[in-house]
Amino acid sequence: MSNAAAEVLEPAPAPETTTERRRKPKRQPRYHVVLWNDDFHTYTYVVRMMQELFAHPTEKGFQIARQVDTQGRSIVLTTTREHAELKRDQIHAYGKDTEIAGCQGSMWSTIEAEEQ
Repeated sequence: MSNAAAEVLEPAPAPETTTERRRKPKRQPRYHVVLWNDDFHTYTYVVRMMQELFAHPTEKGFQIARQVDTQGRSIVLTTTREHAELKRDQIHAYGKDTEIAGCQGSMWSTIEAEEQ
């Protein structure tokens, strides 16, 4: 027998289990912020609101205003539920359109789950 130092063997790493491989962070469900049409708000109001609340450029704001007018609704943002609720509430609190005498208040907005 040799007097050489005994070799220390470290245990082999345990094989990766199925649950460890699947541990990816779950993606939060996404929600649409939907702006609804009415007859009491101008394109100018919608464009300005989209710029101030969502930082959309003028062109995008105009596209949203036209879609709301022609199709009755427009998705203005898709995000997490909490953020969608905040943006919906900001739309509701935005105020009336001063260019229309009969305007009583803000536009209507809802949130809806994004289809997977």
